Amino acid sequence: MTEEVEYYTERLDHLGIVAGICDEIGLVEQIDSMVPAPRRQVTIGQAVKAMVINALGFVSRPLYLTPEFFANKPVGLLVGPGITAEMLNDDSLGRALDALFEAGLTEVFARMASRALRQYGIPHRFIHVDTSSFHLHGKYEGEEEVGVIKVTRGYSRDHRPDLKQVVVGLLTTYRSALPTWINALNGNAADVKTLPALVKAYTQQLREGDVPYFVADSALYSEENLAVLEEVKWVTRVPARVGLVKELEVAIPEGQMQESALSGYRFQEMCITYGGVRQRWVVVHSQAAEKRESESLEKRISLEAKKIEREMRRLAKEEFASEEAARKAVARSGQRWKMHSVEFTCKSVPHYGRRGRPARDAEPAWVGWRIETWQIRQNEEAVEAARARCGKFVLATNELDDAALPAEEILRAYKGQGIGPERGFRFLKDPMFFADSIFLKSPRRIMALIMVMGLALLIYALAEYKLRRALEERDETLPNQVGKPTKRLTMRRVFQMFEGIDVLVIHTSTTVERRITNLSDLHRRILCLLGPSVEKCYLGPG
Repeated sequence: MTEEVEYYTERLDHLGIVAGICDEIGLVEQIDSMVPAPRRQVTIGQAVKAMVINALGFVSRPLYLTPEFFANKPVGLLVGPGITAEMLNDDSLGRALDALFEAGLTEVFARMASRALRQYGIPHRFIHVDTSSFHLHGKYEGEEEVGVIKVTRGYSRDHRPDLKQVVVGLLTTYRSALPTWINALNGNAADVKTLPALVKAYTQQLREGDVPYFVADSALYSEENLAVLEEVKWVTRVPARVGLVKELEVAIPEGQMQESALSGYRFQEMCITYGGVRQRWVVVHSQAAEKRESESLEKRISLEAKKIEREMRRLAKEEFASEEAARKAVARSGQRWKMHSVEFTCKSVPHYGRRGRPARDAEPAWVGWRIETWQIRQNEEAVEAARARCGKFVLATNELDDAALPAEEILRAYKGQGIGPERGFRFLKDPMFFADSIFLKSPRRIMALIMVMGLALLIYALAEYKLRRALEERDETLPNQVGKPTKRLTMRRVFQMFEGIDVLVIHTSTTVERRITNLSDLHRRILCLLGPSVEKCYLGPG
């Protein structure tokens, strides 16, 4: 009698990479040690791993559809032996989020991130600090709880002022999206208050002698914040509202600045005391920024002249009680003009109180005044000052030892601010990532889910870091989207390359055999670069 054999496939794709990196940093074991739950079928660590895999599946399935996501996946291979898709239901995952909140979200994340950075030997001399908003659908009304965020309207970086939101604070390592800290904040939280609070919270869990330089944008720079952050080292841009910034940008010409090792940059350094804090300022000139800002300035000058012309035509249609009133009306409008002034003449308009031509010797009943002619003149001094400032900005640090932190390194650190957090937020807000439409009803669970989102970003960034480092160390390349060799391949591209990798399951009455299909030599090269923990998800142990 012929034994009946059943064949079916399970989709693996790139998810083995995600599961392998989770395993390599001990995500399940670490979380289970911090958040024990002995009576659960699915441990808290396994639930988190499942949510991370779901998040990095890039299929835009919300959290409550996790069982559907895993329905055709090798769940036991990815999440853990004995785990099925049905076990990963919304009740199981929701209670896991509750348990994470009770255990302390920032503590759980900080321990995982710190362990991963140490394990991978990732330097974090500079930590970039930033925030962004995430919009939500729903009412989210109820009593406020201590330690629980308030979901409310605030300044929306998503350009959705009609929706309530939460603000997410993110700290990343230098020039990367590797998160070291993530925190959910009230929807109306302001950067000027939030950024120093994030820095202080992060430093409280650091080991002695481990404190990095914190890099942030100009929202960090205020007299109050400088006093709050006196015990840490920071690098930030000085906002233009500080009057000395404009003075220095005008007073220091590009030609007097020192040429930077960074192409297209020059700088000049000085010591300043502001807000009672002694600090070093670096006035920077960027050729690329000068070109961009000069073009923008010329457009603003031209537009302002056109607006003044329209305004004068409007005023010329009005009649004023006196010449003084006409001049005051022009002066009020002129308060908005930064690059121009107006010279004009007025004429009197007599009124006789009756129709028809007045008699030669008739006295007017009253006299009005109208603007007759005008000439718009460019304010050369203001224009030249604005042109002198094009391409310049000021950086500051409270590190007074220029040997410990040279001006060149200050500039490099600040330039990394536009890479790390911004790249992390772009990732978290990707429409294919489930964070884009957070809809959980409980603010506690929203906070916990944001922490899980941070873990997903960590896993993604670690995989990318490991692959790129391996390519550099071995002096190898991989093909990018257009087939050109590169050592800077993104994990998104790698994930695309792994589409179509399946697990063939051969099921008999006595055995179950699994074989990985569609693995090419290129896939095997990538797996080798990513290491044993990832390889075993595709090739088996050993």
